[in-house]
Amino acid sequence: MTLKLGIIGTNWITKMLVEAAHESQAYQLTAVYSRRAESGEAFAKDFGEVAVYTDLAAFYESGIEVVYIASPNSLHYEQTLQAIAHDLHVIVEKSAFSNTKEYEAVYSALREHPNVRLFEAARHVHQANFKAIEAKVAEMAHISGATLVYEKYSSRFDDYLAGKEPNVLTREFSAGALTDLGVYPLYAAIKLFGMPKESHYFATPLRNGADGRGIVILRYADFDVTIQFGKGANSYLHSEILGMRDTIVIDSIAELGEVIYKDGAGNDTEISTPAPANPMVPEMQVFAAIINDPVGQDATYRELLTLSQRVNIVLTNLRQDAGIIFPADK
Repeated sequence: MTLKLGIIGTNWITKMLVEAAHESQAYQLTAVYSRRAESGEAFAKDFGEVAVYTDLAAFYESGIEVVYIASPNSLHYEQTLQAIAHDLHVIVEKSAFSNTKEYEAVYSALREHPNVRLFEAARHVHQANFKAIEAKVAEMAHISGATLVYEKYSSRFDDYLAGKEPNVLTREFSAGALTDLGVYPLYAAIKLFGMPKESHYFATPLRNGADGRGIVILRYADFDVTIQFGKGANSYLHSEILGMRDTIVIDSIAELGEVIYKDGAGNDTEISTPAPANPMVPEMQVFAAIINDPVGQDATYRELLTLSQRVNIVLTNLRQDAGIIFPADK
């Protein structure tokens, strides 16, 4: 069954998702929503006959079955609630919602619309190389700790330095380094190790009160996970998961290009396979399978929804620990 897809947001990540959706052969883009018609039309022209809307209600009533929401973070909540009210399945870009209060309200809406499925687009945890990491972690006799790194100079950071206020670096849009980049290693940590007992965030603030980079410490019963991320510098450090003598070395916890298992006795084994050209294809295949077989795939769906909720809880706790307040929190 080919699902009719609508998208909100016309940036590069939306284009990548639509291409992945088409490559999966499970979706067909049929509608684009943009506040400006010219932006929507410029995006749609690459995908054939696609309707463009500047009215959100008309977009939701256009016959689409799945909506992908890639607007600024602070808009996800209301747009998701509206989609659920129209009985549309929702794929929302991470970070999904600003705080636990919003997530709880969305969860309540899902209970009122039991046929709707909600997904957070955390593409890396669906990739084959992440699953290889999971399998190897399960085999390791002991976990001593981990360091997960994702620090990239943002294309918007020059604008910030020039005195502008890019959406991805402002609290007004529920944004900053933690919710934009830190969410990748945080998702990985919680997927691999579960909920931490404690979480602490040492943030480097920007002049507007948002976080530009930071260090997160997740405390588990027998080990700690350190997460380093930021948008104002480039780091070339690998990520590592430490056993005792053995170690898993990951080139990038978000991109997952190469994963090496070192047994500590001089034997290095590559456990990764070539990454897909479009890293969003695996997640789009998973989402379509769940939508098309909601009963058979219910356990998988509940696991993903629980993971998303846990990430939201820890993200909220980390911001509170660092004293970062979003307007959506009030």
